[in-house]
Order: sequence, then C-alpha cells, then structure tokens
Amino acid sequence: MSTVPADVDTDRQPPLAIPLWHFVIALAFLLVGTGVGLGDALGLVPGLARLAHLHLLLVGFVCLTIAGAMTQFVPVWSGTALHSRRLARAQLWLVGGGLLGLAAGFLSNRLAVLPPAGALVLLGFWTLAYNVGRTLAAARPLDVTERHFAVALGCFVALTPLGLLLATGFVSPVFDSLPVTRGGVVGAHATLAVFGAVLTTVFGALYQLVPMFGQTELDGLDRRLQRVETVAYPVSVVLLALARLVGSAPLARVGAVLLLTSVLAFILVLARLLADARAARTPMLVRYALLVPTALAWAALTVPAWLRAPLDATTRLGAPDAGHLLALTLLFVLVGTLYHVVPFLVWVHRYSDRLGFEDVPMIDDLYDGRLARADLYLVAGGGALLVAGDLFARPGLVVVGGGALGLGLVTVAANLSLVIWRHAPGLSGRGPAFGSTRGE
Repeated sequence: MSTVPADVDTDRQPPLAIPLWHFVIALAFLLVGTGVGLGDALGLVPGLARLAHLHLLLVGFVCLTIAGAMTQFVPVWSGTALHSRRLARAQLWLVGGGLLGLAAGFLSNRLAVLPPAGALVLLGFWTLAYNVGRTLAAARPLDVTERHFAVALGCFVALTPLGLLLATGFVSPVFDSLPVTRGGVVGAHATLAVFGAVLTTVFGALYQLVPMFGQTELDGLDRRLQRVETVAYPVSVVLLALARLVGSAPLARVGAVLLLTSVLAFILVLARLLADARAARTPMLVRYALLVPTALAWAALTVPAWLRAPLDATTRLGAPDAGHLLALTLLFVLVGTLYHVVPFLVWVHRYSDRLGFEDVPMIDDLYDGRLARADLYLVAGGGALLVAGDLFARPGLVVVGGGALGLGLVTVAANLSLVIWRHAPGLSGRGPAFGSTRGE
C-alpha cells in the first residue's frame, strides 16, 4: 500500500478538508463515547448514559466515518464528480450538531432537547443520502459496492424518521395513537441502523478494499457466495426490521435466518480473499483478518438466540452477551480502514505531485508503526476481556477490558491525528499544503 492503486481516479475526489473533517470529528465522538461508556460502567455518569454512549459511538463514530468515506470514495470508485460539495459539508454539521444535542439531552435528562436534535440528525443523513445518491445515479450501471451503498443509503432514509419518532416519544405520548409499540419501533430502528446502514456499507466497502489492497481477486465460488449475500442480505434486513416493528415472531425468524446466512457467506468470501492476499501485512489487512473470527463468534452465539426469541429486547443486536463482539467487529473494520484512508488522502494531496521529482514518504510511513501495534494489542486484548466479562458475568473483566479498549482507541485517535498534524497543515483547505487547484 505504498502507492496509489492504478485504477483509482483520484482527480474525482472532493477537497481533502471535507472527508478529513468527517474523520476528525468521528474520532472525537469515539473518544467521548468511550469515556461515557466507561463512566457508565463505573456508575459515574448521570442521566440516560447508555443511550448517550450508544449514539455517540454508533452515530458519531461509525456513521460519520461512513459518511466521510462515502463522500470521498463514491466519486473515486464510480468515476463521477460528487453531486454537491456544499451538501457534503452541511451533512457533517447537521449530524454532528444534532448528535451533540441528543447526547446532552440524554445525559442531562433535558428530554425536550431530543426532538429538535433528532430532526437535525435526520436532515443530516437525508442530505447524505440525497447527495451520494445523486452521485451514484450518474454512475449507473452500479457494481457490487455501489449497490450495497445504495441499499445503505435507503436504510439511512428509513431509520431516521423512526429515531425522530422515538425522540418525540420522550416528551409526547405519540405511541398512544399508533398501531405499533415503542419497543417495536426501537427494534426496527436498531435493525435498520446496525444491520442495514452500517453492515451493508461495511460489506460493500470490503468487496472493493480487500481485493484492491490484498492484491487478490474473487474466484468462481467467491462470486457465487457474493451473489447470495447481495440478494439475500437486503431482503433479510427489511424482513427483520418489519417483523420487529409489527411484532411478528415467525417473520422475524425468517429474516434472522436469511441475515445470518448472508453474513456467513460474506465472512467466507472475506476469509478466502485474505488467505489469498499477496500484499504485505498492514494495519488495515491485519484488522480485517481479526474481523473473521470475531464475526463468526458473534454469528454462532446469535443463531440460537434469534431462533428462540428474535423479538426480545435483549437480542436486538444478537445474543444477549454478544453486543460487544459485534461492536468489536465494527471497530476492526473502521479502525483498519481509517489506517489506510487518512494517510492515503493526505499522501495524495500532499505528496503525489512530488513523486518522481524528490524523495517523498510512502503512505505507510505517515503513521507511527509502534503506536499502530500498541493500539492493536490494546483493542484486541481489551475487547477479548470485555467479551469474556460479558459471557462469564465477570464485572471486573468488563471494567479492565473496557479500560484497555478505551486506551487503545485513544492511541488510534492520537496516531491518526499526528498524521494530519504533521502532514496536512491547513486542514480547512486554505493552508499551503492544499493551495493547488487539485479537487477544488
């Protein structure tokens, strides 16, 4: 990964400041969300701390990272210009501002703040869906990655009104006049968010990233499995979300079986691609490899839980004790991707024009390898302790594992922040490093 892949059209990308600000603010939300989670585990955080923790991590870190990545790479991969740079900037501040309002409302118990804050988040994600959707529309016919992104955008559009309804329900008895329960809306909202918007994006991105940077490609079996996942997974998410909304256990079981089958098909493709990878080990590929056993463990624990009680509140995200396994899976994907994306963007804008004229660093030289190894051990080890504490009901392990995981995430944020600080002066786009017309 020391060079830019030949088939990536970097001239199509938006100005560096747009995706980088998404990633910087996402990392800030990651740190805040981790702190709130640790404080909640120790009984030090007031209000609805668990809801604040979940939204800071899922919306603030995961979804803003996805928004920045889509804004950056859909134009690059699709060979078309981003529909609107102004909308790309607006989506960040709408989602970020709305999330700050949600977190403040949860932690302070000032619930009247939640509906207007939720409306801002909705506007932000609808802006993302419109902007990236219009960009994808210009790239038809869509490849497998683009189709996954289109499905994910549809899930963002569907899940945010449910979230706004839930926020309004904190201050108004809106569910008294509706044919669905609050629990049903929560289940549908969570399903569309985690399995729809987030995991669909992850699957689509990895179909592109692993062959590209692992220097490998899908064979006949991989493509057959990919077709199964591509068709069955979106259907399974819709069925499971709808079943939870209306309270239909039989329909939920059908959706759950389809979803787990699709996940296993994807994991098999990913494992085969990683096994055949010819590229040197990098922070990105190492973390993708860790995703495989983590996701398999989540699926194995989830199968009996979803077959037994797919509508239960404790099984919304899998088996009752598997929530941190799923979170760890997402962390491996997102942190691994950020370890390439952030240095890649900085390198292209800062050093690519100098290649061949002077000595320039390689992409992997921009971050500190020792910090990358340290955060890997802390995140993987802390995550393992956290999961073990959940499975064996050991609160002490949960606290120790959460502390190690939190320290690992702080190390991730520090390492990537140093890349920007050292190599990307003028992050706003007005600094000397980005004074050229590239991408403007």
